[in-house]
Amino acid sequence: MEEIECKPPTQLIVEASISSTDHPENNNSGEALSPSCSNILTKIHAGYFRISLSLGCQALLWKILTQPNGVSRDVLHVFSKLPSTACLLLWCLAALTQISLTLVYALRCYFQFDLVKAEFSHHIGVNYLYAPWISWLALLQSAPILLQNSSLLYMILCWTFIVPLAMLDIKIYGQWFTTEKRFLSVMANPTSLISVIGNLVAARAAAQMGWKESAVCMWSLGMVHYLVLFVTLYQRLSGQNSLPTILRPTFFLFFAAPSMGSLAWNSITGTFDTTSKMLFFFSLFLFVSL
Repeated sequence: MEEIECKPPTQLIVEASISSTDHPENNNSGEALSPSCSNILTKIHAGYFRISLSLGCQALLWKILTQPNGVSRDVLHVFSKLPSTACLLLWCLAALTQISLTLVYALRCYFQFDLVKAEFSHHIGVNYLYAPWISWLALLQSAPILLQNSSLLYMILCWTFIVPLAMLDIKIYGQWFTTEKRFLSVMANPTSLISVIGNLVAARAAAQMGWKESAVCMWSLGMVHYLVLFVTLYQRLSGQNSLPTILRPTFFLFFAAPSMGSLAWNSITGTFDTTSKMLFFFSLFLFVSL
């Protein structure tokens, strides 16, 4: 375990997967690639989507701040001074990063599918499989004004990214209940909160399309599992599946989930009511604590 903790996050998931696929018959798909390309595909795992995820969420934040939302005029005046060109450039950078990572990871799925399956079996790597879909939803919600929330294209793209999240929920949450070696008490770690954030981002996207029932369903699923994960991680002693030191910054996901929940509930109800305020202040408390 000590040997694993001293490795960078790139090695964490990749090394775990290589050890289970180190057989000649499983590596035939990579023979068509040059050694350099094969090496790149081996190292590029789903955790790299953290880059596009952070950029997409930042673009979404800028778009929210620059839109009228009922706050006082003084505060709105300050936010309105944010240059629209900078917001557009940030969105374009996030979109370019997401497209590039998606293409590379698609090649990994084709040529190194054994490594992708190993990621799905890893207690940390499986949670990062949510990141690509969350990134796409964040980019969709922060898209320029040309893509309206009520347009048919927006709805098609939105459900294209929400359905894989729901399928991952069914698979992973089902294992927590039914598979003895993958019970939540064994598999839970701070990166498990990424799945919660995915449900909440999907809830906000559904609310923007006017699908209130679907939005409430995704929001409820996310917040209930957040409470379960919060209690589990808060009181559990570190064991064999404890988080490596290099990934300790993922503890900040503790306040990312309720803050996204506050934003999603605001979109569902159309107002910053008591529930949204409770989640906001709770996330603020966790932020200060961490």
